[in-house]
Amino acid sequence: MRSSSHVLPLGVLTALLLSQVCSGIKWLSISHAPASLHINQTQHCKLLPGMVSSQAQLCRGNLELMQTIVTAAREVKKTCQKTFSDMRWNCSSIDIPIDAQKYRPDLERGTREAAFVYALSAATISHTIARACTTGDLRQCTCGPIPAQIPEPGYRWGGCADNLHYGLIMGSKFSDAPMKMKRAGSHANKLMHLHNSEVGRQALRDALVMKCKCHGVSGSCSIRTCWRGLQDLREIAMDLKIKYLSATKVVHRPLGTRKQLVPKDIDIRPVRDNELVYLQSSSDFCTQSEKLGSIGTQDRQCNKTSLGSDSCDLMCCGRGYNPYTEKLVERCHCKYHWCCYVTCKKCERIVERYVCK
Repeated sequence: MRSSSHVLPLGVLTALLLSQVCSGIKWLSISHAPASLHINQTQHCKLLPGMVSSQAQLCRGNLELMQTIVTAAREVKKTCQKTFSDMRWNCSSIDIPIDAQKYRPDLERGTREAAFVYALSAATISHTIARACTTGDLRQCTCGPIPAQIPEPGYRWGGCADNLHYGLIMGSKFSDAPMKMKRAGSHANKLMHLHNSEVGRQALRDALVMKCKCHGVSGSCSIRTCWRGLQDLREIAMDLKIKYLSATKVVHRPLGTRKQLVPKDIDIRPVRDNELVYLQSSSDFCTQSEKLGSIGTQDRQCNKTSLGSDSCDLMCCGRGYNPYTEKLVERCHCKYHWCCYVTCKKCERIVERYVCK
């Protein structure tokens, strides 16, 4: 019987060598792992790029957990890009080749964009682990604990709660590992990234809500079985986006016996636990700039009728826009036939779209 083995690509090897001095979110590169790779042997950890030594060690000791972390890395990229699809900065820089030494400057310079990505990454990995406990995808954890408080009349605790406690422990252990290394970059950046990661986890704690299912004759809902469950990740991402828009610029200076991050313009107060912070101002992301990590908004689609950030005026930075038409083919005139299928016709329509000059 012929045994199969995975060959370590040159790009992955390069990434592994570079990962020890890379960004604290370089572990997101594990999203490039082949979809067919099922992590059930310790040597599979070598196929996951971007990890520092302590993350690789955690991988070898928690193979089942790593499958969930790979899922989380993919979810971070998808959620970030969807959340910012209506903004000039659209999180495209989060997706880098696995052999790249570091991210573009917009995510390396201590910007508010980096603040959002670190917060989202920390929230997502713990969210994904907590949900995996509930669904039974992780055998080393179970449902979350039943709350101690007595429910109101007509309510009872039951179901399977999301195991947020386990998700936070294992998620932070993995995602914070690069920032806790001696070679984790400047102390200011390290403090910023650790703070914003904790803001992401706090947003996750705030997203643990009571969910209920009704029971009773003919849908009367005479009794409700309830449990603690996490909101969808897209809602948590939108909450973090609001924090991104109101993020506080900070400076790294002595406060008491050690250097800490304090608000730049209002340094009479310490940084709040629930606010995102950044050290350097961002580009306006209007034009391409390798130095600032901006890809510009040329050829980005815009909304002519919108008054928001996706409007052609804001997205195109006053450069104007070009219209073009697109033919869409859609299902229409659908009919239900007893029993039980639906037939539809195909209809074409022309829509006008706009892209920035």
